[in-house]
Amino acid sequence: MRQTDDEAQFIGQYALVSYITGPLAEFLDALRLELTPGSNPHAHVTVLPPRPLCQCADDAIRHLSREISDESRPCAPFRIELGAVEIFPESNVVYMDITAGSEELRNLYCSLNCGSLQHADCFPYHPHITIAQHITGEEAVVMAATARERWAAWRGPRSFEISSVSFVRNVAPTVWEDLAALPLGVEAAAIAG
Repeated sequence: MRQTDDEAQFIGQYALVSYITGPLAEFLDALRLELTPGSNPHAHVTVLPPRPLCQCADDAIRHLSREISDESRPCAPFRIELGAVEIFPESNVVYMDITAGSEELRNLYCSLNCGSLQHADCFPYHPHITIAQHITGEEAVVMAATARERWAAWRGPRSFEISSVSFVRNVAPTVWEDLAALPLGVEAAAIAG
């Protein structure tokens, strides 16, 4: 695995994710560890990619909570179905594509990537689950092949529900701290400050 400054570039930045739980999360975390030993997996789908914050975290959490629970356009829980293992050619990231639920994720991204949380991301938003990153193109091809074999043999669930999102802060390379859990459609308070 190639060592780069990529892992440190997000220190002090914030993101919004939805964690995957249960057997599917265990499978994805084990696969990520198999492909990139020493990584710190916590299976999730990213709603807002890492970004700097120009307000205090508590204000951002209140803003997100209001947006997510806005009665004029409520954000109800929805189902995600995982598809094929793919590679982003620009970054060599190996990922699981999302088939069902990608439109809902894009809508959530568009509605939350605004105001003080607006950020021009490096790449267009593409809902996915990262399996391996910070690797060369050659490594990505080999790892994607292994991931496809494991995914084809997997007999467990291939879908999960997004019923909440978590606002997180990067505190060290590959270490993200949960700041707030925000149930979809309901206002929530911060879990840490």
